[in-house]
Amino acid sequence: MKATKRLMGAASAVALTAGMVFSASLFVQVAAVSAAHAAVVSSISVQGNQRVDAETIRGNIGIQPGRSFSAADIDEAVKRLFATGLFSDVRVTQSGGTLVVQVEEYPVVNQVLFQGNKKRKDADLARAVQLKPRGPFSQAQMEADVEAIKAAYSAIGRDDAEVQTQVIDLGENRVNVVFTVNEGGRTKIRAVNFVGNNAFGDRRLADVISTKRSNILSFVFRDDIYDENRLRADEETLRRFYYDRGYADFQVVSSSAELDEATNEYTVNFTVDEGERYTFGDVTIESSIDGVDSTTLNSAIETRSGDVYSAKNVEDTIIGLTERVAGAGYAFAQVTPRGDRNFETRTISVVYTIDQGPRTYIERIEIRGNERTRDYVIRREFDVSEGDAFNQVLIQRAKRRLERLDFFETVNIATAPGSEPDQVILVVDLVEKSTGEFSVGGGYTTGENAGFSVEGSVSERNFLGRGQFIRISAGGGKDTRNYALSFTEPYFLGRRIAAGFDVYRQTQKYTNYESATSGATVRFGLPITQNLTTQLAYNLTSEEYNYTESCDANNNGIPDPGCIISQPIQDAIAYGQWIKSSVSATLQYNSIDDMKNPHSGIYATLTGEVAGLGGDAKWAKITARGNYYRTLSEQQDIVGLLTLGGGHIQPFTDNGLRVFDQFKGTDRMIRGFAYNGFGPVDTNGSTNEDNYDHLGGTTYFHATAEAQFPMPALPESLGVKGAIFADAATLFGVDNGVAAAVPGANQASFDMRWRASVGAGVIWASPFGPIRIDYAIPVLKEDTDIVQNLNFGMSAKF
Repeated sequence: MKATKRLMGAASAVALTAGMVFSASLFVQVAAVSAAHAAVVSSISVQGNQRVDAETIRGNIGIQPGRSFSAADIDEAVKRLFATGLFSDVRVTQSGGTLVVQVEEYPVVNQVLFQGNKKRKDADLARAVQLKPRGPFSQAQMEADVEAIKAAYSAIGRDDAEVQTQVIDLGENRVNVVFTVNEGGRTKIRAVNFVGNNAFGDRRLADVISTKRSNILSFVFRDDIYDENRLRADEETLRRFYYDRGYADFQVVSSSAELDEATNEYTVNFTVDEGERYTFGDVTIESSIDGVDSTTLNSAIETRSGDVYSAKNVEDTIIGLTERVAGAGYAFAQVTPRGDRNFETRTISVVYTIDQGPRTYIERIEIRGNERTRDYVIRREFDVSEGDAFNQVLIQRAKRRLERLDFFETVNIATAPGSEPDQVILVVDLVEKSTGEFSVGGGYTTGENAGFSVEGSVSERNFLGRGQFIRISAGGGKDTRNYALSFTEPYFLGRRIAAGFDVYRQTQKYTNYESATSGATVRFGLPITQNLTTQLAYNLTSEEYNYTESCDANNNGIPDPGCIISQPIQDAIAYGQWIKSSVSATLQYNSIDDMKNPHSGIYATLTGEVAGLGGDAKWAKITARGNYYRTLSEQQDIVGLLTLGGGHIQPFTDNGLRVFDQFKGTDRMIRGFAYNGFGPVDTNGSTNEDNYDHLGGTTYFHATAEAQFPMPALPESLGVKGAIFADAATLFGVDNGVAAAVPGANQASFDMRWRASVGAGVIWASPFGPIRIDYAIPVLKEDTDIVQNLNFGMSAKF
């Protein structure tokens, strides 16, 4: 490999230079040995030094006037002086009663300059080299720095980078060092090949690993860079992928990268042996600790007989058993799984053995690499601290938590011996990454508010290195304006309770009226299990509705005779400012395997909200939504999605609901229809849909079936998927007070009537974040519905 050859070249250059210097010094040293053997001198003379103080040199040689010294002492003195890195040559001789130390200092580096670099900033290269301003200069170190600069360019896919050096003598033993870089072209990855895979297709495996084939957008993604460490990490990723899907005998036979120097492109090859797919056989628990009853621990087992073997489920069971036993007072207990393969039935029986482990304590926790993130943000992810019993399972769980924070590129936790035999030091090595996010969302609507809309936001999930989340957003379209500020503290009062607030302002202009909503929410979130969390919130909202100038030219709060607008809307506008004071509770279940690219799992929410703690609103509302992902074809990487949802709102006073309190139809219910474009409607006696006012409903249900698949004509490294879907939804029911103000001819639309649509979409994991475009065609609709075929949205990260 090019990088390996360069490293060997750098090592050889340093070794050769150092060997020449050391040989010269050894010759001088040996010449002086006979004269200085068991000698005593009355003084030490230092010669040739310009910057280094003579007393500093005398203090480093270890020989003192009036005391005898030997050849070994002189040898050690020469080594000490060379070890300082300040001298290019050292001679020690004896002249009568004087020991003469003749030194030649390295020049001092005045400046380190970089020229020709565009893809790497000066600051990046300055961190890569060891020559520093006001430090000593050496030819060997400069040559090693050349290789360090080349390695820095290899890390961004430029293996052809060349570096020339120039040393400018400034006089007075000072020099400027200039590195001139020819950055060369990008070294691309022509192909990523898999050999030996049968259960999973090449596209599926390519989606799992981080090394990607070059494409037209690779200059943005930067994921087509060959790196030896990334290749090793990809091997481990493949192992974990197969182990979690039943292939317990899986092996990466080999992985390699071949460089075609003519095209400057790598071909990456993975050769694998999948082995057989196993299911779990018998699963039992054995305990050698008195007082631990294994039969009481069965509820902590995540592995069930007959299920497909999964290494993750085994690990989760180990964690669950360890926590249960430790909670019962056995802090040093160790849980060890023992697997027994049956090759005929292709099952693995697992016995979890609980034994008393060695009594080892944590002396201290050392954290390194967190230049931005504060120590306490990292320490609070550990369930152990200094002085606690050492438990490897809990340490691994802390590692997973740190990785899930998404603050770090890598997280490594190792142990080092402590000051006592029964103590260890935890060493946490971190590499931080950018935690800022910029997002942009867009959409297009037809009908009443036709046109494009856009929303942008800036967020930081590790605000000031405190682990806090903050987001500021603003957006709008032809007739909308939205502003919001959100803040979350994930460890409120030092406990694993998330606390935060949201403040927002929204304005919307419709054909005949406009709305302005201001609100704030204070919320608290608490994890119940690994997958289940809950959130409690208090919400305060102020709403105001007014007629547009075209509908109320006199600005007297009364619509002009020519303004066609539904009576329930007029009643709500006439009420004036409307205050909602409510409390809400949400349960969230999340077992999705990968939130960015889901293939299996469930994501579900259930929310209840009660308004009536002061204010004008008096109602109770419940909503639910669940998404279920399942891989339909591992070979073709086809993923199925089922979505179910529903909601109901019920007033608990005689005043009932306003029309604005009812649910509005959205594309989250069904695609192919405009926002608030279906459901109960007041036609206002017109046959023109522009004069319709959809009133929303008190109840809704919806369902979606979708299949997602790779786009066959495009390389998988582009991250483009296709989707086909079918949606169905119904929105019905109108509050009695609203219904009473609507002519009877329209009240047939208040009944439950299903809508349905079919369509196709494109999902792109773009450099700007996921982009989705859907085109839906209603196949079941009412005459009063408003169609919107196209919908899209996108988000971006940096």
